[in-house]
Amino acid sequence: MPVRFVLTVAGAALIGALGLAAPATADVLVQPDPVSAYTLTAGRLWSVVAALLGLAGVVIGGLTLTRSARRGGPGTGRNGAIVALAAGLAGAVIGGLVVAAADGGPGTGYGIVGGYLALAVGLISVAVGGLTLGRSRRARPRPSDHSAGGG
Repeated sequence: MPVRFVLTVAGAALIGALGLAAPATADVLVQPDPVSAYTLTAGRLWSVVAALLGLAGVVIGGLTLTRSARRGGPGTGRNGAIVALAAGLAGAVIGGLVVAAADGGPGTGYGIVGGYLALAVGLISVAVGGLTLGRSRRARPRPSDHSAGGG
């Protein structure tokens, strides 16, 4: 098995596990007391996780985009584009859940600032992954009528 395939499957499994665990954050994010600015609450933790997922998607999508632009050729960048799309979508969904569950504003411990940051970075990752996927589809050779050998 190629190393890239193993890394892609492991990344997708991690993203899937975090994506399926995201709905459970709505119950965990309830903060009973005011917290200090340095306390790592559940909301802040999920915001950081979501922002890191989105950032990983941007990095993977950017690297794949530059590699596919340099190499050209059929099928380059397809796996990286899909990973960037999935990571960005997971980051944006988790960030959206954090923002939706937050009862207070910035500084209350609900992670609302990180949630908005995760939404933005996740959407950027989805855009970069979509751009990369579009370029990888355009680079594929299309079968022509002349290669059929019929006439």
